[in-house]
Amino acid sequence: MWSRVSLALALFLAACGGSAEDTARRAAGAPLCEPVLPAMRYGYSDADAPIPRHFLGSMPGTVVFTDNSPPENPITNPGATLGRVLFYDVRLSADDRIACASCHQQAWGFGDTARFSSGVNSRHPARRTMALANARFYEYGRFFWDERASSLEAQILHPIQDTLEMGMRLDALARKLDATSYYPALFTAAFGSPAVTSDRIAFALAQFVRSLVSAESRFDAVFATGGAPNYSLLSEQEREGLRIFNDAGDAGCVNCHRTIAQVADRANNIGLDVVSTDTGAGGGRFKPPSLRNVAVRPPYMHDGRFATLREVVEFYDTGIEANPELDPRLRASDGSPRRLHLEPVQRDALVAFLNTLTDPAFLRAERFSDPFPCRSAMIRSDALR
Repeated sequence: MWSRVSLALALFLAACGGSAEDTARRAAGAPLCEPVLPAMRYGYSDADAPIPRHFLGSMPGTVVFTDNSPPENPITNPGATLGRVLFYDVRLSADDRIACASCHQQAWGFGDTARFSSGVNSRHPARRTMALANARFYEYGRFFWDERASSLEAQILHPIQDTLEMGMRLDALARKLDATSYYPALFTAAFGSPAVTSDRIAFALAQFVRSLVSAESRFDAVFATGGAPNYSLLSEQEREGLRIFNDAGDAGCVNCHRTIAQVADRANNIGLDVVSTDTGAGGGRFKPPSLRNVAVRPPYMHDGRFATLREVVEFYDTGIEANPELDPRLRASDGSPRRLHLEPVQRDALVAFLNTLTDPAFLRAERFSDPFPCRSAMIRSDALR
Protein backbone atom coordinates (compact mmCIF):
# COMPACT_ATOMS: atom_id res chain seq x y z
CA MET A 1 0.00 0.00 0.00
CA TRP A 2 1.26 3.50 -0.80
CA SER A 3 0.81 5.66 2.29
CA ARG A 4 2.22 8.95 0.91
CA VAL A 5 -0.72 9.69 -1.35
CA SER A 6 -4.14 9.82 0.19
CA LEU A 7 -7.58 9.03 -1.06
CA ALA A 8 -8.10 12.77 -1.45
CA LEU A 9 -5.33 12.93 -4.02
CA ALA A 10 -6.86 10.03 -5.93
CA LEU A 11 -10.19 11.84 -6.05
CA PHE A 12 -8.44 15.04 -7.12
CA LEU A 13 -6.74 13.26 -10.01
CA ALA A 14 -10.05 11.81 -11.18
CA ALA A 15 -11.96 15.08 -10.90
CA CYS A 16 -9.52 17.78 -12.06
CA GLY A 17 -10.39 19.62 -15.21
CA GLY A 18 -7.24 19.13 -17.32
CA SER A 19 -4.80 21.34 -19.21
CA ALA A 20 -5.49 23.91 -21.92
CA GLU A 21 -4.81 21.11 -24.40
CA ASP A 22 -7.57 19.05 -22.80
CA THR A 23 -9.89 22.05 -22.88
CA ALA A 24 -9.31 22.36 -26.61
CA ARG A 25 -9.93 18.65 -27.04
CA ARG A 26 -13.22 18.94 -25.16
CA ALA A 27 -14.29 21.93 -27.27
CA ALA A 28 -13.54 19.91 -30.39
CA GLY A 29 -15.61 17.03 -29.12
CA ALA A 30 -12.61 14.80 -28.40
CA PRO A 31 -12.57 12.76 -25.19
CA LEU A 32 -10.99 14.32 -22.12
CA CYS A 33 -8.36 11.84 -21.05
CA GLU A 34 -6.99 11.63 -17.55
CA PRO A 35 -5.48 8.74 -15.63
CA VAL A 36 -7.73 6.73 -13.36
CA LEU A 37 -5.64 5.48 -10.45
CA PRO A 38 -6.91 3.35 -7.56
CA ALA A 39 -7.24 4.86 -4.10
CA MET A 40 -5.11 2.01 -2.73
CA ARG A 41 -2.10 2.34 -5.00
CA TYR A 42 -0.26 -0.62 -6.48
CA GLY A 43 3.03 -1.68 -4.96
CA TYR A 44 6.10 -1.61 -7.20
CA SER A 45 9.01 -1.29 -4.77
CA ASP A 46 11.15 -4.26 -3.81
CA ALA A 47 9.47 -4.16 -0.40
CA ASP A 48 5.95 -4.34 -1.81
CA ALA A 49 6.67 -6.35 -4.98
CA PRO A 50 9.84 -8.28 -4.18
CA ILE A 51 11.78 -10.15 -6.83
CA PRO A 52 10.32 -13.68 -6.81
CA ARG A 53 12.20 -16.06 -4.58
CA HIS A 54 12.92 -18.54 -7.36
CA PHE A 55 14.59 -15.72 -9.34
CA LEU A 56 17.05 -15.36 -6.49
CA GLY A 57 17.87 -19.07 -6.11
CA SER A 58 20.65 -20.92 -7.83
CA MET A 59 18.44 -22.96 -10.20
CA PRO A 60 18.36 -22.44 -13.06
CA GLY A 61 20.38 -19.25 -12.60
CA THR A 62 20.09 -16.39 -10.11
CA VAL A 63 19.50 -12.79 -11.16
CA VAL A 64 21.19 -11.46 -8.02
CA PHE A 65 24.27 -10.31 -9.89
CA THR A 66 22.55 -9.04 -13.02
CA ASP A 67 20.30 -6.27 -11.62
CA ASN A 68 21.13 -2.97 -13.38
CA SER A 69 19.14 -0.75 -10.97
CA PRO A 70 21.36 2.21 -9.99
CA PRO A 71 21.50 3.10 -6.29
CA GLU A 72 20.38 6.64 -7.07
CA ASN A 73 17.12 5.43 -8.66
CA PRO A 74 15.56 2.52 -6.74
CA ILE A 75 11.99 1.55 -7.57
CA THR A 76 9.53 3.39 -5.35
CA ASN A 77 5.76 3.10 -5.38
CA PRO A 78 5.08 6.79 -6.20
CA GLY A 79 7.94 6.88 -8.71
CA ALA A 80 6.76 3.85 -10.65
CA THR A 81 3.14 5.07 -10.47
CA LEU A 82 4.23 8.31 -12.11
CA GLY A 83 6.23 6.23 -14.58
CA ARG A 84 3.16 4.17 -15.46
CA VAL A 85 1.15 7.31 -16.21
CA LEU A 86 3.98 8.75 -18.31
CA PHE A 87 4.44 5.43 -20.14
CA TYR A 88 0.84 5.49 -21.38
CA ASP A 89 0.45 9.25 -21.91
CA VAL A 90 0.34 10.37 -25.56
CA ARG A 91 1.31 13.85 -24.38
CA LEU A 92 4.91 12.66 -24.48
CA SER A 93 4.82 12.87 -28.29
CA ALA A 94 4.83 15.95 -30.48
CA ASP A 95 1.49 15.13 -32.11
CA ASP A 96 -0.29 13.80 -28.99
CA ARG A 97 -0.84 10.46 -30.71
CA ILE A 98 2.08 8.25 -29.64
CA ALA A 99 2.82 6.93 -26.14
CA CYS A 100 5.62 4.61 -25.06
CA ALA A 101 2.87 2.01 -24.85
CA SER A 102 1.93 2.50 -28.51
CA CYS A 103 4.94 0.36 -29.42
CA HIS A 104 5.59 -1.42 -26.11
CA GLN A 105 2.20 -3.07 -25.65
CA GLN A 106 1.42 -5.12 -22.56
CA ALA A 107 -0.50 -7.84 -24.42
CA TRP A 108 2.64 -8.52 -26.46
CA GLY A 109 5.08 -8.63 -23.55
CA PHE A 110 5.69 -4.87 -23.80
CA GLY A 111 6.93 -5.40 -27.35
CA ASP A 112 5.20 -5.06 -30.70
CA THR A 113 3.97 -7.41 -33.40
CA ALA A 114 4.54 -4.88 -36.18
CA ARG A 115 7.84 -5.50 -37.91
CA PHE A 116 8.68 -1.80 -37.53
CA SER A 117 6.57 0.29 -35.18
CA SER A 118 4.95 3.51 -36.35
CA GLY A 119 6.03 6.83 -34.85
CA VAL A 120 5.00 10.46 -35.40
CA ASN A 121 3.85 11.24 -38.92
CA SER A 122 3.62 7.47 -39.52
CA ARG A 123 7.40 7.23 -39.86
CA HIS A 124 9.22 4.00 -38.97
CA PRO A 125 12.55 3.34 -37.27
CA ALA A 126 14.95 0.93 -38.95
CA ARG A 127 14.82 -1.64 -36.15
CA ARG A 128 12.07 -3.45 -34.27
CA THR A 129 10.67 -2.41 -30.94
CA MET A 130 12.51 -4.26 -28.19
CA ALA A 131 10.41 -6.04 -25.55
CA LEU A 132 10.84 -4.68 -22.01
CA ALA A 133 10.07 -7.64 -19.72
CA ASN A 134 12.94 -8.33 -17.31
CA ALA A 135 15.01 -5.46 -18.71
CA ARG A 136 16.15 -4.97 -15.13
CA PHE A 137 18.25 -8.12 -15.31
CA TYR A 138 20.65 -7.23 -18.10
CA GLU A 139 23.87 -6.99 -16.12
CA TYR A 140 25.79 -4.85 -18.58
CA GLY A 141 23.10 -2.18 -18.18
CA ARG A 142 23.24 -0.72 -21.68
CA PHE A 143 20.12 -0.30 -23.83
CA PHE A 144 18.88 -0.31 -27.43
CA TRP A 145 19.74 -3.05 -29.89
CA ASP A 146 23.08 -1.31 -30.47
CA GLU A 147 23.61 -0.48 -26.77
CA ARG A 148 24.16 3.20 -27.51
CA ALA A 149 22.49 4.21 -24.23
CA SER A 150 24.67 3.75 -21.16
CA SER A 151 21.69 3.10 -18.86
CA LEU A 152 17.94 2.67 -18.87
CA GLU A 153 17.61 6.23 -17.55
CA ALA A 154 19.54 7.48 -20.57
CA GLN A 155 17.64 5.27 -23.00
CA ILE A 156 14.24 6.51 -21.87
CA LEU A 157 14.79 10.01 -23.27
CA HIS A 158 15.96 8.94 -26.75
CA PRO A 159 12.60 7.76 -28.20
CA ILE A 160 10.85 10.83 -26.82
CA GLN A 161 13.17 13.11 -28.82
CA ASP A 162 13.65 10.90 -31.87
CA THR A 163 11.98 12.39 -34.95
CA LEU A 164 11.07 8.90 -36.16
CA GLU A 165 9.42 7.95 -32.86
CA MET A 166 7.85 10.60 -30.61
CA GLY A 167 9.50 13.77 -31.92
CA MET A 168 9.23 15.82 -28.70
CA ARG A 169 11.79 18.34 -27.43
CA LEU A 170 12.50 17.78 -23.74
CA ASP A 171 12.08 21.45 -22.80
CA ALA A 172 8.71 21.55 -24.55
CA LEU A 173 7.69 18.30 -22.87
CA ALA A 174 8.51 19.67 -19.42
CA ARG A 175 6.33 22.71 -20.08
CA LYS A 176 3.51 20.56 -21.44
CA LEU A 177 3.47 18.23 -18.45
CA ASP A 178 3.80 21.12 -16.00
CA ALA A 179 0.61 22.58 -17.50
CA THR A 180 -1.26 19.27 -17.28
CA SER A 181 -3.46 19.18 -14.22
CA TYR A 182 -2.68 15.73 -12.83
CA TYR A 183 1.12 15.83 -13.02
CA PRO A 184 2.04 18.26 -10.19
CA ALA A 185 0.60 15.92 -7.55
CA LEU A 186 2.25 12.87 -9.12
CA PHE A 187 5.67 14.54 -9.36
CA THR A 188 5.34 15.83 -5.80
CA ALA A 189 4.55 12.36 -4.51
CA ALA A 190 7.47 10.84 -6.41
CA PHE A 191 10.14 13.50 -5.92
CA GLY A 192 8.98 15.87 -3.18
CA SER A 193 8.08 18.86 -5.38
CA PRO A 194 5.96 19.47 -8.49
CA ALA A 195 8.93 20.45 -10.67
CA VAL A 196 8.89 18.63 -14.01
CA THR A 197 12.36 17.92 -15.40
CA SER A 198 13.72 15.55 -18.01
CA ASP A 199 15.77 13.78 -15.34
CA ARG A 200 12.67 13.15 -13.26
CA ILE A 201 10.76 11.92 -16.30
CA ALA A 202 13.61 9.51 -17.06
CA PHE A 203 13.87 8.30 -13.47
CA ALA A 204 10.12 7.64 -13.14
CA LEU A 205 9.84 5.84 -16.48
CA ALA A 206 12.93 3.74 -15.67
CA GLN A 207 11.38 2.73 -12.35
CA PHE A 208 8.22 1.56 -14.09
CA VAL A 209 10.15 -0.36 -16.75
CA ARG A 210 12.33 -2.09 -14.12
CA SER A 211 9.15 -3.13 -12.30
CA LEU A 212 8.11 -5.16 -15.39
CA VAL A 213 9.29 -8.50 -14.03
CA SER A 214 7.74 -11.49 -15.79
CA ALA A 215 7.88 -14.45 -13.39
CA GLU A 216 4.59 -16.37 -13.47
CA SER A 217 4.86 -18.52 -16.59
CA ARG A 218 4.35 -22.28 -16.59
CA PHE A 219 8.12 -22.59 -16.64
CA ASP A 220 8.31 -20.55 -13.41
CA ALA A 221 5.82 -22.88 -11.74
CA VAL A 222 8.43 -25.62 -11.95
CA PHE A 223 10.68 -23.70 -9.56
CA ALA A 224 8.23 -21.54 -7.64
CA THR A 225 7.53 -23.94 -4.77
CA GLY A 226 10.90 -23.35 -3.17
CA GLY A 227 11.66 -27.07 -3.04
CA ALA A 228 12.97 -29.40 -5.70
CA PRO A 229 11.93 -28.44 -9.25
CA ASN A 230 8.67 -30.08 -10.27
CA TYR A 231 9.25 -30.87 -13.95
CA SER A 232 6.04 -32.88 -14.09
CA LEU A 233 4.25 -29.56 -14.56
CA LEU A 234 5.61 -29.54 -18.11
CA SER A 235 4.55 -31.94 -20.83
CA GLU A 236 6.98 -34.56 -22.11
CA GLN A 237 7.55 -32.48 -25.24
CA GLU A 238 8.18 -29.33 -23.21
CA ARG A 239 10.62 -31.15 -20.93
CA GLU A 240 12.51 -32.37 -24.00
CA GLY A 241 12.61 -28.79 -25.28
CA LEU A 242 14.02 -27.60 -21.96
CA ARG A 243 16.67 -30.30 -22.11
CA ILE A 244 17.67 -29.22 -25.61
CA PHE A 245 17.68 -25.57 -24.51
CA ASN A 246 20.08 -26.38 -21.65
CA ASP A 247 22.21 -29.13 -23.21
CA ALA A 248 25.40 -27.87 -24.85
CA GLY A 249 25.46 -31.08 -26.89
CA ASP A 250 22.19 -30.06 -28.53
CA ALA A 251 21.14 -26.40 -28.84
CA GLY A 252 22.71 -25.08 -25.65
CA CYS A 253 20.67 -21.86 -25.83
CA VAL A 254 21.36 -21.29 -22.14
CA ASN A 255 24.99 -20.52 -22.98
CA CYS A 256 23.81 -17.08 -24.10
CA HIS A 257 20.29 -16.75 -22.61
CA ARG A 258 21.43 -17.09 -19.03
CA THR A 259 19.66 -16.97 -15.67
CA ILE A 260 16.05 -17.79 -15.00
CA ALA A 261 15.12 -14.48 -16.66
CA GLN A 262 16.52 -15.79 -19.99
CA VAL A 263 18.37 -12.52 -20.62
CA ALA A 264 21.42 -12.72 -22.87
CA ASP A 265 24.71 -11.93 -21.18
CA ARG A 266 25.86 -9.39 -23.79
CA ALA A 267 25.35 -8.10 -27.32
CA ASN A 268 26.65 -10.59 -29.85
CA ASN A 269 26.91 -11.42 -33.53
CA ILE A 270 24.78 -14.49 -34.20
CA GLY A 271 25.61 -14.87 -37.88
CA LEU A 272 22.48 -13.39 -39.40
CA ASP A 273 24.45 -12.25 -42.46
CA VAL A 274 27.82 -12.94 -44.06
CA VAL A 275 28.44 -9.18 -44.06
CA SER A 276 26.55 -7.06 -41.53
CA THR A 277 25.08 -4.02 -43.27
CA ASP A 278 23.65 -2.91 -39.91
CA THR A 279 26.67 -3.03 -37.61
CA GLY A 280 24.62 -2.64 -34.41
CA ALA A 281 26.89 -2.28 -31.40
CA GLY A 282 29.84 -2.92 -33.72
CA GLY A 283 30.67 -5.93 -35.83
CA GLY A 284 27.03 -6.83 -36.36
CA ARG A 285 26.47 -7.35 -32.65
CA PHE A 286 23.01 -6.80 -31.17
CA LYS A 287 21.60 -6.94 -27.67
CA PRO A 288 18.70 -9.42 -27.52
CA PRO A 289 15.81 -8.98 -25.10
CA SER A 290 14.69 -11.55 -22.53
CA LEU A 291 13.01 -14.62 -24.00
CA ARG A 292 10.07 -14.18 -21.62
CA ASN A 293 6.79 -13.99 -23.58
CA VAL A 294 8.71 -14.47 -26.82
CA ALA A 295 5.88 -16.53 -28.32
CA VAL A 296 3.42 -13.62 -28.24
CA ARG A 297 5.60 -11.03 -30.00
CA PRO A 298 6.62 -12.16 -33.49
CA PRO A 299 8.40 -11.34 -35.78
CA TYR A 300 11.95 -11.89 -34.53
CA MET A 301 15.47 -10.42 -34.62
CA HIS A 302 16.34 -6.72 -34.68
CA ASP A 303 14.97 -6.44 -38.22
CA GLY A 304 11.99 -8.78 -37.84
CA ARG A 305 13.23 -11.12 -40.59
CA PHE A 306 11.78 -14.29 -39.04
CA ALA A 307 8.01 -14.60 -38.81
CA THR A 308 7.80 -17.56 -36.41
CA LEU A 309 9.71 -19.21 -33.58
CA ARG A 310 10.06 -22.27 -35.80
CA GLU A 311 11.99 -20.13 -38.29
CA VAL A 312 14.24 -18.87 -35.48
CA VAL A 313 15.01 -22.42 -34.36
CA GLU A 314 15.69 -23.48 -37.94
CA PHE A 315 18.10 -20.56 -38.33
CA TYR A 316 20.10 -21.59 -35.27
CA ASP A 317 20.01 -25.19 -36.48
CA THR A 318 21.22 -24.74 -40.05
CA GLY A 319 21.31 -21.07 -41.04
CA ILE A 320 24.08 -19.32 -39.09
CA GLU A 321 26.35 -17.45 -41.52
CA ALA A 322 30.16 -17.35 -41.39
CA ASN A 323 30.48 -13.72 -40.35
CA PRO A 324 34.03 -12.83 -39.23
CA GLU A 325 32.59 -11.38 -35.99
CA LEU A 326 30.47 -14.47 -35.22
CA ASP A 327 30.22 -15.20 -31.50
CA PRO A 328 32.64 -18.01 -30.57
CA ARG A 329 29.80 -19.90 -28.89
CA LEU A 330 28.19 -20.29 -32.30
CA ARG A 331 31.29 -21.74 -33.94
CA ALA A 332 32.24 -25.39 -34.39
CA SER A 333 35.68 -26.59 -33.33
CA ASP A 334 37.10 -25.76 -36.78
CA GLY A 335 35.77 -22.19 -36.63
CA SER A 336 32.90 -22.72 -39.07
CA PRO A 337 29.30 -21.83 -38.10
CA ARG A 338 27.87 -24.38 -35.73
CA ARG A 339 25.20 -26.76 -37.01
CA LEU A 340 22.90 -28.35 -34.45
CA HIS A 341 21.54 -31.20 -36.63
CA LEU A 342 18.21 -31.19 -34.81
CA GLU A 343 15.50 -33.59 -35.89
CA PRO A 344 12.10 -32.07 -36.74
CA VAL A 345 10.68 -33.47 -33.50
CA GLN A 346 13.47 -31.73 -31.57
CA ARG A 347 12.73 -28.42 -33.26
CA ASP A 348 9.08 -28.82 -32.28
CA ALA A 349 10.10 -29.57 -28.70
CA LEU A 350 12.25 -26.46 -28.48
CA VAL A 351 9.39 -24.30 -29.76
CA ALA A 352 7.06 -25.96 -27.25
CA PHE A 353 9.45 -25.09 -24.43
CA LEU A 354 9.69 -21.45 -25.57
CA ASN A 355 5.91 -21.30 -25.35
CA THR A 356 6.09 -22.21 -21.65
CA LEU A 357 7.79 -18.82 -21.10
CA THR A 358 4.50 -17.03 -21.81
CA ASP A 359 3.23 -15.32 -18.65
CA PRO A 360 -0.53 -14.60 -18.91
CA ALA A 361 -0.61 -12.91 -15.50
CA PHE A 362 2.08 -10.46 -16.61
CA LEU A 363 0.30 -9.76 -19.89
CA ARG A 364 -2.89 -8.84 -17.99
CA ALA A 365 -1.58 -7.38 -14.72
CA GLU A 366 -3.60 -4.27 -13.86
CA ARG A 367 -0.66 -2.54 -12.16
CA PHE A 368 1.15 -2.54 -15.52
CA SER A 369 -1.93 -1.64 -17.57
CA ASP A 370 -3.13 1.53 -19.25
CA PRO A 371 -4.47 4.02 -16.66
CA PHE A 372 -6.10 6.10 -19.43
CA PRO A 373 -9.23 4.08 -20.22
CA CYS A 374 -10.53 6.63 -22.73
CA ARG A 375 -7.26 6.53 -24.65
CA SER A 376 -6.74 2.77 -24.81
CA ALA A 377 -8.42 2.45 -28.19
CA MET A 378 -6.52 5.47 -29.52
CA ILE A 379 -3.15 3.98 -28.58
CA ARG A 380 -4.04 0.64 -30.13
CA SER A 381 -5.28 2.17 -33.37
CA ASP A 382 -2.29 4.49 -33.69
CA ALA A 383 0.10 1.58 -33.18
CA LEU A 384 -1.47 -0.22 -36.15
CA ARG A 385 -1.27 2.70 -38.59
